[in-house]
Amino acid sequence: MKRSLLFAKLHNCTLTGANLEYMGSVSIDRALLDAAGIVPYEQVQIVNIANGSRLMTYAIEAPEQSGIIELNGAAARLGAPGDRVIIMAYAELDASEIESHRPTVVMVGQGNTITEVVDYQNLPTRFDRASSPEVRAEVTA
Repeated sequence: MKRSLLFAKLHNCTLTGANLEYMGSVSIDRALLDAAGIVPYEQVQIVNIANGSRLMTYAIEAPEQSGIIELNGAAARLGAPGDRVIIMAYAELDASEIESHRPTVVMVGQGNTITEVVDYQNLPTRFDRASSPEVRAEVTA
């Protein structure tokens, strides 16, 4: 059995355009694709923080260092320039691959530039509710 896990995430991108007349997809700055390990034509999910919409499409390459994140085709109706979005890609993994899997998370700042690539190699894979500050506060209240 394979399970679908997060492979890569571009966190806190800003939409720079919405092109209804283009055939479809999302254009993403090549530098962001490379940093996340997302390849052109790979399926991605886009979550719009501004309006809550979610969509599946595929990534296409925009010029490197252009800062472009643009919804194309019908997807253009789900976002407007200036909206913040999260772009995620998933991978199908066998049970034997899950324990060692760590996603690549690229934190994105102003102008859709890379601010940090989060190292998930040193983070635990399982959530420990007892060690969570929110849960500790909840239990002690």
